[in-house]
Amino acid sequence: MEIDNQILTVSELTKEIKLSLESNFSKVSVVGEISNFKNHISGHWYFNLKDVDAVINCTMWKGFNQYVFFTPQNGMKVIINGKVTVYPPRGNYQIDVRSIKPAGLGELQEAFERLKQKLETEGLFDEERKRTIPPIPKKIGIVTAIDGAALRDMISVANRKYPLVELIIAPATVQGSEAAKSIVNSLERLNRQKDIDTIIIARGGGSIEDLWGFNEEIVARAIYSSKIPVISGVGHETDFTISDFVADLRAPTPSVAMELATPDKNEIIAFIDDFLYYSKNNLINIISNSRSRIQHILSSYGFRVPADLVRRRQQEIDFMISTILQNIDRKLLVDKQKISLLTKTLETNDIQKTLKRGFVLVKQNSKFVKRLAKLSKKDVAELSFYDGKIKVHM
Repeated sequence: MEIDNQILTVSELTKEIKLSLESNFSKVSVVGEISNFKNHISGHWYFNLKDVDAVINCTMWKGFNQYVFFTPQNGMKVIINGKVTVYPPRGNYQIDVRSIKPAGLGELQEAFERLKQKLETEGLFDEERKRTIPPIPKKIGIVTAIDGAALRDMISVANRKYPLVELIIAPATVQGSEAAKSIVNSLERLNRQKDIDTIIIARGGGSIEDLWGFNEEIVARAIYSSKIPVISGVGHETDFTISDFVADLRAPTPSVAMELATPDKNEIIAFIDDFLYYSKNNLINIISNSRSRIQHILSSYGFRVPADLVRRRQQEIDFMISTILQNIDRKLLVDKQKISLLTKTLETNDIQKTLKRGFVLVKQNSKFVKRLAKLSKKDVAELSFYDGKIKVHM
C-alpha cells in the first residue's frame, strides 16, 4: 500500500505498521536483561527485556512458558525466541515469546546466588528454626520421581536399616518446567496427612538445569512452611540447591537422606538387650537391698514388742476358733441324734406299714371315718387297703 502524500487514519497507519513489523520480524532471537517480571494469575508471563539503551515489552503465554525449566527473575540475562507483534488499541509493539533460556550457566548461578541471599536475609536458613529429625519414625513421606533410581535406593536403605518404617510416596516431577509446582503440591499433600514423622525430598544428580526445580522460591517457601521436619537429599555430594539450605537437614544423596532418617535395627536390638540386662540386675539389687532393710527394721526393738503382741493375739484367736468349732461339733451331734429319733418315729407311724398289717382306712365324703357312729349307711364308703382301694354301699 503506497502511503506517500496519503492521509491515513490512526487505525490504518497502525495496521500498516503491524503488517510490516510482523512480516519482517516473524522469527527473532533477542538477548537482554529481564525487568518488571510478573507471573499473572492466569499463568501468562509479562516482562520487559532491556539493555543499556532500550527496552521492549514481552509476553509469554501459559501454553509456552510451561515448558521453561526455571522461573525468570529480574536482573537475569536471557535469550528469547519469538515474533514481534503490534497491539493496535495501544499502538505499541511487543515480543510474543515462544521460548526462553538463560544467556549462560553464569546467569543461573547468579539467579541462584540472588535468591539465596534474599531468603537468607529473610531468615529461611536460620539454624535456630531447624527442627530435630525424629530418631525412631513410624512413617516417612518421600517426595521424588516414582520411577527414579533415587526412590529405589531409598527403599533399599529403609528395608536394610529399619524395615518397620512405613514409606508414604508422594510422586513428583523433579525435572523440567513443572518440577517446582509438582514438588510443592506433594509437600503440601504430605503435610495434610497428620501421622507422618519426617519428609524426604530427593532426586539423583544432574546438571544445574536438571536440579533447578529445587532452586525455585516456591519450593523453598513450601519447605520452610512445612509442619513436618524435612530432609533434602538432592543430587550428589557436590550439588547444592536452595532446598538444602532451607531444609531441617541436608543429605549429600538420596540414600544418605534415608540413612539419616532411620535408626539402625541392629543398634536398637543391642540397646534393648543391654536395657534388659541392666534392668534385671538393677531390679535384683533393689529387691535385695530392700529385703535387707526390711529385715533390719523387723529385727529392731521397736518391732519386737508389737510382734509379741500380735503373736499373743494370734494365739487367743486360735483358741477362740477351736472353741467355736467344738461347740459346732457338739451342736451337730445333738441335732443328728434328734433327726435320727424323728426318723424312727416317722417310720413307726408310716400309714403304709399300718395298712400292711391288715388295717383298713374308711373315707366318706372325702373325710376319714374314725368312729362307727360317724359311719353313714346312706353314703358310699371308700375302703383303703394296703394293696388298693374299693368303694362300697353301706
